[in-house]
Amino acid sequence: MPLVFKPVDISNEEKECRKDYFDRHTPFIICAREAKRNEKLKVKVTLGDQYVHPDDYDHYISTIQLWNRETLLAQVHFMPGAMGNQPGHVEVDFYIVPKMALNLTAMAVCTKHGLWESETVDVAVTD
Repeated sequence: MPLVFKPVDISNEEKECRKDYFDRHTPFIICAREAKRNEKLKVKVTLGDQYVHPDDYDHYISTIQLWNRETLLAQVHFMPGAMGNQPGHVEVDFYIVPKMALNLTAMAVCTKHGLWESETVDVAVTD
């Protein structure tokens, strides 16, 4: 089992000192908190809010995954240079069709700093 990083795993003092490190690696889920059953729901996963991530041949975001509890819903893989070899905010739009309430989590892999997990987002599903 790989080590999974979350910025909540450290003290507030250390988090403030390393804010850029955590911000550029932590995935954030952006989506509506309510969806219609059997209709497409757009789920955006983005890395970083204030700080950009490198896109170097040996240091880049290689994978972003979207999970509903323990079920992998979607994933995307990047190659080095996908962001034009420029630092940036990696983001992906996933479109899923919910059948039941969702408990979404995003995972992101940095080739240098490992696996990072988002906060969980609950989405209610209505008819």
